[in-house]
Amino acid sequence: MAAYEYQEEYIRNSRGTLQFTCRWLPFSSPKALVFLCHGYGMECSGFMRECGTRLAAGGYAVFGIDYEGHGRSKGARCYIKKFENIVNDCSDFFKSICAQEEYREKSRFLYGESMGGAVALLLHKKDPSFWNGAVLVAPMCKISEKVKPHPMVVNILTKMEEIIPKWKIVPTKDVIDSAFKDPVKREEIRNNKLIYQDKPRLKTALEMLRTSISLEDGLHEVTLPFFVLHGEADIVTDPEVSKALYEKASSRDKTIKLYPGMWHGLTSGEPDENIEIVFADITAWLDKRCNAVTFEQILSPFNNGYQKYNNTTITMAATNGRTRPNGYYLCGLKGRRTQHRSAM
Repeated sequence: MAAYEYQEEYIRNSRGTLQFTCRWLPFSSPKALVFLCHGYGMECSGFMRECGTRLAAGGYAVFGIDYEGHGRSKGARCYIKKFENIVNDCSDFFKSICAQEEYREKSRFLYGESMGGAVALLLHKKDPSFWNGAVLVAPMCKISEKVKPHPMVVNILTKMEEIIPKWKIVPTKDVIDSAFKDPVKREEIRNNKLIYQDKPRLKTALEMLRTSISLEDGLHEVTLPFFVLHGEADIVTDPEVSKALYEKASSRDKTIKLYPGMWHGLTSGEPDENIEIVFADITAWLDKRCNAVTFEQILSPFNNGYQKYNNTTITMAATNGRTRPNGYYLCGLKGRRTQHRSAM
């Protein structure tokens, strides 16, 4: 039995906005620290609960924060005025945890899903030597060529963003239907009122677009150890995005795994048996690195490259290659209380 406790706390960011934070703490000294970066429109306490509980049960101290305007944090709902505000808020909170006496000697890992993958990569860019590694689940770090908007369209929208920045005028498909395979889990997510399910605001969409383009241009600057995971049947963020990150990053310790038949919500929307596989891979990757001093010296045997099979790109761990039809992609569409829990 692995026991942990759950805590909640509100803090104020540098702009004075109240933000919700939560943590899952093992009763024993943690193996390492894991910091959650949630996706667009999502939140930590409910949507990412299973991630927190599984990692805490595995011996990790896990910390999350709802971005401004997301989840239980204050601010205009899902309005991103500046993407750098999200990055700075996460950096301030995460580093305040790392500075605490009991955590100073612990390894520090970032965990980002979808748009949270972009947040994690920008946190690394902000302080390249601070983080010991990152787990990136279907990250938003490049605009798929399938949906890259024409420069003229971007130019028109840019001229409008200061006039109607908060207008919900960006057309999108139902991301929940597209992201989460299991119908029961999909309805649970749809019924989570903390998750934003309206159209993206104009400035929010443009900030995400600009962030994706900027990250794409700087993929070669990524140097931290990372494990990038992507469902091959993902039509929310293109798996080619993760392949580009893996191929262009300068990291010496980098791992990619593509999951045949799985969708965007690898950790929350798949059947239970698939989620078990994904979390087993994540935990195995973390366990191999949580006690290392210099991760760049590791050449991981877990999966350090691609193999080619029947002209389909697969990973070392995959057993079957298959092609996938082109889909419609949206990059990134996605006082303290304590509770005691124990998990088998």
